[in-house]
Amino acid sequence: MDVFSLFTLCGGLAFFLYGMIVMSAGLEKIAGGKMEKMLEKMTSNPIKSLILGAGITMAVQSSSAVTVMLVGFVNSGIMKLSQAIGVIMGSNVGTTITSWILSLSGIQSDNFFIRLLKPESFTPILALIGVVMVMTSPNNMSRRKNIGTFFLGFAILMFGMGLMSSSMSPLAHDPNFAHILTAFTNPIFGLLVGLVVTAIIQSSAASVGMLQALSMTGSVTYSMAVPIIIGQNIGTCITAVISSIGVNTNARRVAVVHVAFNVLGALIFLPLYELGHYIIDYPFNDVVNPFGIAVVHSIFNVVTTLILFPFAKWLEKLALYVVKDDKDEAEVIIDERLLLTPSFAINQCYKVTATMAKVTRDTLVMSVRMLKQYNPKVAEIINKNEIIIDKYQDTLESFLQKLSGRELSDEDSNKISQLILSISDFEKIADHAIHILNIANKMHRKDWKLSPVTIEELKHVVNAVKEVFDVTVNAFVAHDLELAYHVEPLEQVVDDIAFTAKKNHIKRVKQEKIHIKRGFVYAEILNDLERISDHCSNIATNIIQSIYSTIPKHILKNRLKEVNDMDFQSEVNEFKTKYAVDPLIINK
Repeated sequence: MDVFSLFTLCGGLAFFLYGMIVMSAGLEKIAGGKMEKMLEKMTSNPIKSLILGAGITMAVQSSSAVTVMLVGFVNSGIMKLSQAIGVIMGSNVGTTITSWILSLSGIQSDNFFIRLLKPESFTPILALIGVVMVMTSPNNMSRRKNIGTFFLGFAILMFGMGLMSSSMSPLAHDPNFAHILTAFTNPIFGLLVGLVVTAIIQSSAASVGMLQALSMTGSVTYSMAVPIIIGQNIGTCITAVISSIGVNTNARRVAVVHVAFNVLGALIFLPLYELGHYIIDYPFNDVVNPFGIAVVHSIFNVVTTLILFPFAKWLEKLALYVVKDDKDEAEVIIDERLLLTPSFAINQCYKVTATMAKVTRDTLVMSVRMLKQYNPKVAEIINKNEIIIDKYQDTLESFLQKLSGRELSDEDSNKISQLILSISDFEKIADHAIHILNIANKMHRKDWKLSPVTIEELKHVVNAVKEVFDVTVNAFVAHDLELAYHVEPLEQVVDDIAFTAKKNHIKRVKQEKIHIKRGFVYAEILNDLERISDHCSNIATNIIQSIYSTIPKHILKNRLKEVNDMDFQSEVNEFKTKYAVDPLIINK
């Protein structure tokens, strides 16, 4: 093997890894975040978690990618450690599909149909189909382009496999190489080689592919291959270990479980295999081919999973023991590893923003109550909430800006734009709540009291604003278009009753001749409540515009104000009656 063969080997490995990345990206875009949603929803049952982990890993062709995804999920609080363990085990089983696909390259036959199964026979056609689909796709994120990208990725991957095989073919007749291979008869050395090589390239599929390419030289036996394969499964844990740097304790425990699972599997499987060889005469020194490597790889992962699956709880306890709880660690609002799955990341941003909205609602409710009875301890909670809401805004906007730099569909890009606008509106609602708190504080210091009539009137406006806000949040959380259409007319009702309340207030100021500054306080409160309702209208419009992105916002708002549906108008009239402020209340 000369230096040029080494260059070819490196190039083949590069094509293999790049093809895997392209193929996984195509599959991810075809799925559109559905696999991640399934992971989130279907992990309550350990067996479901196992099956789902295997299925998703087969789809994305990378156990490392699934593990990184799990670290991000657990770090963000989307998934519990106990749920992730089953997925990790299933992922190890699912990763064997790659070795089976690569084993097709070892097929030898003169039969036309059998030869068609060889990747070198069908991948050129697959590459051509992929190129045509990519070039004729209507836009950058069409389904046709994503399928074409997947085909191209697979063709590149198999081309890399072919290059690695051709670069190693001269080794079959190299006496120096045969001498080196004698070192691999030591199972510990073979295990370490598999571990180190896999850790360096961070892909067990690629290292297994290299071993399958090497096996085509006819120089590798089962006794050499088995320890290397076991080492490769341990080496693939490096991705989880690297991914766990800088995350919370639960996310680090995911990496511990992944490492423990593969190390324990090696400690169980390798001694059993060696012991079995002495009891039952395995074909230990027979030459292994790509198919045999796929079989060994699958047996190791399936047997390890069957043995350790009943002890999932013990693996969780081991992780809890190794990584202790850290009471001082900061809350992770959203993990940046989710940037790897844009569609799912956007859905998660909606959920985090919904949490921000609920904190905002609590802040608003507490602030309004302070007008009636001021409490310094509650004021402290409200101010802490403001800091939390600001943190949510900064984190989400920063994350969404990074996400917008990814290759996204037009729909996802539009959702990001509307999300950023909605996050800003929720933060501004919190600002108005803080302003109401400041007014309450001022009234408390100056010992100003609102009259019973004013308090009763204010209660109507506040309850109306709460309902508008609740409808808005529910529409946002469920991404409910029909519910979003209800916000704008209800917001108009808030404007009407706030206007009536202001007129009543002016009459009271004239009649009671109260101090002008004291009179302004109530008007400021009404202005804040009215502006909160306006921001709710903005958020509802953002929800609608995330679907009807071609309609400019000001035109969409005008259309919403012109809704004449009889059922809907009936609901609005009911809302007006429910929160009516009598304009003659001052004369009673």
